[in-house]
Amino acid sequence: MTNYYKVGKIVNTHGIKGEVRVISQTDFPEERYQVGETLYLFREQKEPLKLVIASHRKHKNFDLLSFEEYYNINQVEEFRDGTLKIAEDQQGELAENEFYYHEIIGLEVFDEHGTDLGQITEILSPGANDVWVVKQKGRADILLPYIESVVKQIDLKNKRVDVEIPEGLID
Repeated sequence: MTNYYKVGKIVNTHGIKGEVRVISQTDFPEERYQVGETLYLFREQKEPLKLVIASHRKHKNFDLLSFEEYYNINQVEEFRDGTLKIAEDQQGELAENEFYYHEIIGLEVFDEHGTDLGQITEILSPGANDVWVVKQKGRADILLPYIESVVKQIDLKNKRVDVEIPEGLID
């Protein structure tokens, strides 16, 4: 059984020549969207579809992709709302203290007093650094910047992240 990992979501078509507009969810768009690379399209109630990238370019905040054998809007219209993934064996090796999103999502977050703050449910990439969304029980989500002064230790084996919360981050 192959595991697959999300790299983007198709939110719309672009133009009439078969391009799709993708909100990227990968730290490696230049690698994932290279011409000739393979992605797998996942849609509800359908088998995964293997796609080979024919072109990639940036447009505003989106990655625009086209795929081999799909050359017009009518062929890619049904791809909308689909999720693009890679197979586990397509992942490369990471340097020390680098992690894939799927390794971080689901980890429990503990503050400097050992209090369980909640679980990481999402990773946002708004700019200079990633922001981890921590879902708290009965309270608003915490938006935790992934920076050295906040994230002190990541323990994948025990599914735990230790953090030091700066004053004013949590109401």
